[in-house]
Amino acid sequence: MNNRRNFLSGAGAITTALAAAAVSKVAMAALPEPVIQTRPDTMAPLVPNSGRPYNPVVTLNGWTLPWRMNAGVKEFHLVAEPVVREMSPGFKAHLWGYNGQSPGPTIEVVEGDTVRIFVTNKLPEHTSVHWHGQRLPNGMDGVAGLNQPAIPAGKTFVYEFVARRPGTFMYHPHADEMTQMAMGMMGFWITHPKAAHPLIDEVNRDFVFLLNAYDIDPGLYTPKIMTMLDFNLWSWNSRVFPGIDPLVVRKNDKVRIRMGNLTMTNHPIHIHGHEFTVTGTDGGAIPKSARWPEVTTDVAVGQMRQIEFVANEEGDWAFHCHKSHHTMNAMGHDVPTMIGVDHRKVARDITKLIPDYMVMGERGMADMGEMEMPLPDNTERMMTGAGPFGSVEMGGMFSMLKVRKDQKAGDYKDPGWYKHPAGTVAYEWTGAAPVADRATSGGGQAMKAQNMPTKEVEVQVRKPPMNGMSGMGGMKH
Repeated sequence: MNNRRNFLSGAGAITTALAAAAVSKVAMAALPEPVIQTRPDTMAPLVPNSGRPYNPVVTLNGWTLPWRMNAGVKEFHLVAEPVVREMSPGFKAHLWGYNGQSPGPTIEVVEGDTVRIFVTNKLPEHTSVHWHGQRLPNGMDGVAGLNQPAIPAGKTFVYEFVARRPGTFMYHPHADEMTQMAMGMMGFWITHPKAAHPLIDEVNRDFVFLLNAYDIDPGLYTPKIMTMLDFNLWSWNSRVFPGIDPLVVRKNDKVRIRMGNLTMTNHPIHIHGHEFTVTGTDGGAIPKSARWPEVTTDVAVGQMRQIEFVANEEGDWAFHCHKSHHTMNAMGHDVPTMIGVDHRKVARDITKLIPDYMVMGERGMADMGEMEMPLPDNTERMMTGAGPFGSVEMGGMFSMLKVRKDQKAGDYKDPGWYKHPAGTVAYEWTGAAPVADRATSGGGQAMKAQNMPTKEVEVQVRKPPMNGMSGMGGMKH
């Protein structure tokens, strides 16, 4: 990370800032220096060393933006710019984002903070920033043309407002939104409570990530911006499995996970091995009387969901979107179903003309998780990721909750694969298979035979006349 220490310790001289106005050259000299991050790793939480204290979050495959304090105002500097995002090891996308990343860095503040955000536009077109879910002056809401002039390319604008309520929020453009969001422009915003809150519990681990999606053809780098629904890369924080880091926790930790959806469809997010409670949305904390236990929660477009649970079951637990096509990567669409079709002769004939031809899907798609067929450069395999027992056969919106009793507090390093106690792993049965007594079972053939009619029943229907409904009484059988 560049100039992090200098950024945190710097002093500013900006005393007046107006949204919807370019910053002057004199003021530019006093701007907080932007911090740029290009590594796609999950960074450790940024513990505040200025301003009011809070319990920081961990951004999955991301980081928190540092700030400086200037006369009691918390100042940030966002740079909107083209970025290269590694979506999984060896697979990169040319996106638009903030401060070297897509999504941009998480912004963390405290309820009651006066916040000043400088936004420098290094995109090839104008932009703006909408602070999704915030209560703020209308001229700071970031809808270009409605609340402010768009930020021209090469200019810096400044937004200033008070973080009025605690909660989970997002930021994204409201200028050429279809293009800019399809290119990856978005980020997370957390406002922590300034004091103990009756509806916001203290937690040991607090994770955040955004749900986003792209349409990038195999072998290419840039998303298609006109796609409406048929995306081929479903991602968390612009990472696809196996590039998504696990959520590592200590056994019996109280865990909070915050998710925001900026894709074009809903996502039922499902966790294995635990039940959780939905405790908040971008509208705020949910009253405790309105909460109930779940293992799957649907996150609709433009929504945030905040879930909490106690991680009291050790293991490597799957955590994923429950739409099956959203746990696949590129090449997962427009493949005809060939299950049960014997095309060995056809394959032999085609191979004479095309030596690299390969049949897919004759016995299901599981073979795709392990095949080593040649792929275009910069293409992520459809189903990939290796576990301790073989191919995981997943991609896209998939990760793991890794619960360990010996994980140290505050340690987010991957502990490796779970070591199962003896006798706790499913295994092959080699004995005689039990035989079900179907002749006498309640739902077996005996019941079916008893319920069969003794003779055929002829049904005759007299249709009503075309000129009225008087014939309805004439039906018989």
